[in-house]
Amino acid sequence: MKHNFKLLTLVCVLLACTFTYGQKKKNKKKNKAKTEESAPKKEKGPYKEYSEVITDKATSQEGLFTTHKVDDKYYFEINKDLFDNEILIVSRIAGHVQGLNFGGAGMKSRPQQVIRFEQKDKKVLMRSVSYNSVASEEEPIYKSVKNNNFEPVVFTFDIEALSLDSSSVVFDVTKFFTTDVAMIGAMWDRERKEFAIKGLDGSRSMISSMKSFPKNVEVRHILTYKGDKLPDNQITKTLSVEMNQSFILLPEKKWQPRYYDPRVGYFSVQQTNYSLDQHRAATQRFITRWKLEPKDWDAYNRGELVEPVKPIVYYIDPATPMKWRPYLKRGVEAWQASFEKAGFKNAIIAKDAPTKEEDPDWSPEDVRYSVIRYITTPIQNAQGPHVHDPRTGEILESDILWYHNVMNLLRNWCLIQTAAVNPEARTAHFKTELMGKLIEFVATHEVGHTIGLMHNMGSSCNYTVEQLRSPGFVQKHGVAPSIMDYARMNYVAQPEDKGAGLYPIIGPYDHWAIEYGYKLTSAESALSEKPTLNEWIKEKNKNPWNRYGAQQWPSVIDPSAQTEDLGEDAMLASELGIKNLQRILPNLIEWTKVEGEFFNDLAEIYYSAVGQFNRYMGHVSNNVGGVIIDYKTTEEGKSVYTNVTKEKQKRAVAFLDKQLFTTPEWLINQDILSRIEYKGTVEQIRKSQERTLKNLLKNSRQLRMVNQFALSNDAYSIVELNNDLTKSIWKELRSGKSIDTYRRELQRVHIYILISKLKDEKETSSDIKAVSRAQLVSIRKMAKSMSNRYRSSSIESMHLNDVVAKIDTAFEGK
Repeated sequence: MKHNFKLLTLVCVLLACTFTYGQKKKNKKKNKAKTEESAPKKEKGPYKEYSEVITDKATSQEGLFTTHKVDDKYYFEINKDLFDNEILIVSRIAGHVQGLNFGGAGMKSRPQQVIRFEQKDKKVLMRSVSYNSVASEEEPIYKSVKNNNFEPVVFTFDIEALSLDSSSVVFDVTKFFTTDVAMIGAMWDRERKEFAIKGLDGSRSMISSMKSFPKNVEVRHILTYKGDKLPDNQITKTLSVEMNQSFILLPEKKWQPRYYDPRVGYFSVQQTNYSLDQHRAATQRFITRWKLEPKDWDAYNRGELVEPVKPIVYYIDPATPMKWRPYLKRGVEAWQASFEKAGFKNAIIAKDAPTKEEDPDWSPEDVRYSVIRYITTPIQNAQGPHVHDPRTGEILESDILWYHNVMNLLRNWCLIQTAAVNPEARTAHFKTELMGKLIEFVATHEVGHTIGLMHNMGSSCNYTVEQLRSPGFVQKHGVAPSIMDYARMNYVAQPEDKGAGLYPIIGPYDHWAIEYGYKLTSAESALSEKPTLNEWIKEKNKNPWNRYGAQQWPSVIDPSAQTEDLGEDAMLASELGIKNLQRILPNLIEWTKVEGEFFNDLAEIYYSAVGQFNRYMGHVSNNVGGVIIDYKTTEEGKSVYTNVTKEKQKRAVAFLDKQLFTTPEWLINQDILSRIEYKGTVEQIRKSQERTLKNLLKNSRQLRMVNQFALSNDAYSIVELNNDLTKSIWKELRSGKSIDTYRRELQRVHIYILISKLKDEKETSSDIKAVSRAQLVSIRKMAKSMSNRYRSSSIESMHLNDVVAKIDTAFEGK
């Protein structure tokens, strides 16, 4: 009975609905008229109805803020509570074009920037926020800092609609990503000029996708430019670049920053803080580091190793070839021992990225995940950038860019630098184990960048050549005290050095640097812990292995902080390196031979050997006029700047005379050259000699030497330097020996450089012009007197007469 009653009720309801619907349809006009008369007329609001904008066609995704795609338009829906919050924008190139720039897909096209969204009447403003100048919000001076650092409005958006509960605003962002907005652009002005860019074509620029995650929103968009000198596809006059814009919410709770110190190499953020108690606008500089907090503070304070609340986790890109994944993981987790010095165990971990089945929501673009991205471009490189909070330096996320062709670079380094003592490297194609070891080395270096460390070029000079040649030393300590140096393989090890190690590993400086950055103190503020940090550094720097030397660009002042050098004595280390190159060269044809292939590998490796030789020349020449830089605090009472000794500078010039200015005939290997080129080596050797000679005689170097001599008559003067060079380069004029092609080229280069000093209108206040003129007078006198010793029809006589004529012309001011 109960069941039948329900059925009867349902039938009655349906009949009632049918009858009512019929009545409405029949009296439609009448009812409509009554409604219009009785209901008050609804006023139209300032915005469209939500359903008019976000229609049932919308594809939407919730996250930091909700994104919508409706037909060909894209919308942000932002909760009003998010207004005035600080959001980081990171602009990366997602779709790269060969030749556009050095870096490839994944590299930043702009420095990271902070914005905030702000509502102003019926618009949403996007404002750029700077942290170059700061002050405490609790102090009156904060108002002045705010007024004198007015935040520019980057873009404005019309509010299209409010959410149903009016808590969020909806606005169209399509134009922001399809017009030429400098803040998120693909190119700098110099690139626009180089490629003759005429402008952005909005009709061929579009949004590719939007993804929203809990802490970030990712937007991909294509920018299409018109230009006349494009790096690729020139026939189309079109350059399209895909961009990825990351909108990242900065942490609400700021991580306590740690002060930067020039004696330990960290990336940093710098601010002018008007709240500091100083009689000027004081600068504060914080290192960039991950937020590591111990799970058990009591155990940590007792000195026990403790796991962090949130470890640093790196995921391996699913596109990475399977055989290289274990080596990349080892490169990540090699840093665990360093973090133990700071009191943390298992602080850094490598994992395979989850499959779609394991985690359908996982994405490498999600800011919650740091990924080693595998990139297939011809670039021979790897990069370790990171995203950080500009207020405190806290690292939020990092994607290491791993380019496929870095393996080619590693092959060349290893073969050129170690094959004389390393049978594994005597081939153009390495076995998996050897290439894996090299991949691990580079991965370890790049991970070092992502945890905050800068290059430490002052590290490699702190091992002696004897130590590098000793059995077991490199295996234990590395080729340099820091893997963050550009110290590649152990090129000083000789065949007789049995048991000498060859490969870089994390060294003592690296352990100390992580301790400095990540060991926690009980200080309540960054400022109050500075004295503790200073005491740590002074104690550690008693051991020279813990020294830091910044990378120098564009020229080297401190020869103890050079790239790709080894050992404390550049002359001795380079001499040993050259001996190994001399051993390697005669074997290159055999080592690179592959049946059915041409000589591409032979050419590449031969020119890599020439490049390695040029590096040695640079390592040596930078000792001339060099200044050793070693930062100290006032209470230490020691010098910061120390000139390289005169004896060492003269040794450097003597080395160059022997190894470079005296023609390096071992490089002129006819068996190799006949297989790879038709031009010969005259131009190549001239370029090597010219590069070094220009470096020795550059104005900045000679000016340092002038100042050094002004302070001490025992310093190596520019008169002595120039006399030594002239004696070396023009030695045939004293002996009457034949002047071969290579030497004539060198001599021409020398007088061109000296003449250029006379014509340099910028340099008017030093002795450089006077000394250069004196050298030309001396060379002219020797050339004129010696030209008669050679037959008038000889090339030597013609060469010397030409030298005299060129100097005469220069003196006449023509």
